This record gives sequence, structure tokens and C-alpha cells, in this order.
Amino acid sequence: MGYVFALCAALLFGANGSVSKVLLDAGLEPAQLTLFRVGGTALIAGIVLAFANRSALRVSGRQLAVLATMGVVGVALLQFTYAVAITVIPIGITLLMEFTAVLMVAVVAFFFFHEEVKARLWISIALVLIGLAVVAQIWNSELNPFGVVMAFSAAVCLATYFLIGERVVNTLSPMAVAFWSMAAATVFWLLFSGWWNIDLALFGTPVSLSGNLATIQLPLVFPLLWNVVLGSFAPFFLSLIALQYLTATAAGVVASAEVVFAFLVAWLWLGQGLGPLQVVGVVVVLAGIVLAQTARINKVVLADLAITAEDTDVIV
Repeated sequence: MGYVFALCAALLFGANGSVSKVLLDAGLEPAQLTLFRVGGTALIAGIVLAFANRSALRVSGRQLAVLATMGVVGVALLQFTYAVAITVIPIGITLLMEFTAVLMVAVVAFFFFHEEVKARLWISIALVLIGLAVVAQIWNSELNPFGVVMAFSAAVCLATYFLIGERVVNTLSPMAVAFWSMAAATVFWLLFSGWWNIDLALFGTPVSLSGNLATIQLPLVFPLLWNVVLGSFAPFFLSLIALQYLTATAAGVVASAEVVFAFLVAWLWLGQGLGPLQVVGVVVVLAGIVLAQTARINKVVLADLAITAEDTDVIV
């Protein structure tokens, strides 16, 4: 069952990129979409904790400061840079670049925290660099440079989220970490997203689902609700359930399937395909990410929440 939950979470996370693309094309700005995502997730997580584990909401001032930092850098700026990137480069390639955060975390852990790592880390670095060069087809320079910068900025933000998150979950419930970090991200974007400029009529405006689903039109509020509930909170919640059945390492490796699902959904839905050589590059990068996931001794990072192998007993 653990693998089923983990794969469902990866599928929902992966598919959400295409939903986000529809919303951005319909007129929402990246910062505004990010506000709805983090605000909605914080609200749902807060309601869950209020009924299931209210005591987990209590945090110290120091913990709150750390969670606020994690929320602004590791959530608010992460979601924003990702949303900007997918407006100019394909969703799958954006996510592939973002997932290099796994490798960044292992390197930082080795050089700055002096953690023991397995020799496979250095092989994974080579695989990721070679694979990314092939996927991006750097010899043709076809990718938008600004989009590439935003995608790798998202990777840095995600690595920050991992590095802070895997330390705070040792003392706090993962759901509480999600609530407070998302709440901090919400406050940040309430100040800077320009949400007050949104025309309320936009939420009821029919929008095309684009690509191969272009003939289908829905009020914007429906894909927005999908983005928040099924694209953000639900996969996070499923990942936590998966951790009750799987080791963190196994769950982390399965989470890498998110990249594959993102490519598949974007291809079937939006027509964002890859050439045969690029597909080989994707496989090479994923192999490097999986190796990086297992390079740290007894630790792994997940796309939805940084977590250590000891933190698998989760109260949801």
C-alpha cells in the first residue's frame, strides 16, 4: 500500500504542473497563483491539525523564526520561481532541473555538515550534469535562458527547504511544519503578490484547458481548486501516509517518479514532447537523482517535506 500512496502522490504532484500552466495562461500571475497554493494548503493543514493533533500547532519563538525562513525561501520563492519557469520552458524540464536540489543537499551535507556520504554521490553528480546537458540540448541553446535561471533558482530554494525541514521535523510534526511554513509563505505573498489587482470576475471566467483538451472550458475557479487541493495538499498528505508503510529512502526514490509523471502528463495534455535523445537524457538525470537519494547515510529528502529516515512514524 505504501508504494500505491507514494505513486499517487507523485502523480498528483507531477500533473499539477500542467494545471498551473493552464491557470497562468488564463491570466493569473505567478505570485498570485503561488499565494492561492500556499494559502489554501496552510488552511487545510491547519484544519486537519485542529481536529487531529491540536497540540502540534504549539511552537516556540525560535522554531517559528526558523519555520518562517523556511516558508519564505523554501516555499514562497520556490513556488514562485517554478511558476515563472514553466511559463517559458517545458514543465518536465523545469521539474527535472528543480529536482537537482536532491543532489545539492547531499553535496552541502558533505562539505558543510561533514556528513558521511557514499561514493555513488560523485557518480550521481556526473550523471545529472551529463543528462541535463542532453535534455537542455545546450549545443542548440533552444531553452529560454531566463527560464533556466528560474528553474535552477527553484532548485536552490527546494534545497533550502530540505536542509531546514529535515532538521525541524526532528522536533515537530511534519504536518505542523507544513502548516507554519505555508502560513509564513502566505503572509509573504499577501504583501507582495498584488492579489488586490485580481478582477473577481476572473474566477468565473471560462478558461480553455489548452493543448489536447483545448475544446474543454471550465470556470477558472475549478482548476484553481484542483491546484490547491489535489495538486498541493492531497499529494503531501498521501506522502505522509506512504511513510507509515515505507522507509524514507524507498519513499524518496518513488517520489522521483514525479518528474516522469510531469513529462507524461505535459506530453499527453499540452503536447510538450521530447526528442529521443532528450528522453535518454531524462533517464540519465533520474538515475543520478536516485543515486543521490541513497548516497547519504540513513537520510533521504522528499519532494513534499524534508525528512530523515528516523521520522517515519507520522501522525496524520
